[in-house]
Amino acid sequence: MTERKREVFFPPAVGGISLLVAFAVLCLTVFALLSLTTVQADVRLADAAAQAVEDYYAADCAAQEILARLRNGETPVEAESHGYDSWHRGMRYTYTVPISDTQELDVEVIVDGEEYEILRWQAQYTGEWETVEGLDLWDGTLFE
Repeated sequence: MTERKREVFFPPAVGGISLLVAFAVLCLTVFALLSLTTVQADVRLADAAAQAVEDYYAADCAAQEILARLRNGETPVEAESHGYDSWHRGMRYTYTVPISDTQELDVEVIVDGEEYEILRWQAQYTGEWETVEGLDLWDGTLFE
């Protein structure tokens, strides 16, 4: 009879290189997820900034239209007349145009026919302020 050779099967050893490759794949996956969430946050921030700019310029356009009506001799309901200003020699008007839920554009102008002078054209915060009590501030000492 012929002797059979017995072959012994050894599974491949999981060595240090395999562990390093698994760790590298795990790190790359985590970094990819972090990059994805950062991009999503940046898109939301860019959309909010674009909306804020669009809202401001819409309010600016509406304020310009009110000013044009004042220069044409009309007194729109949005504008409040404060009488003749002898210092600037013209009629003084103030009005506000909403920008968003928490901002408005405050305008103060002197109009004398086609001549006008802008005294204030300013975005103002109109939301509620929240105060923070009990902040732990640095007292200037390095060690206690």
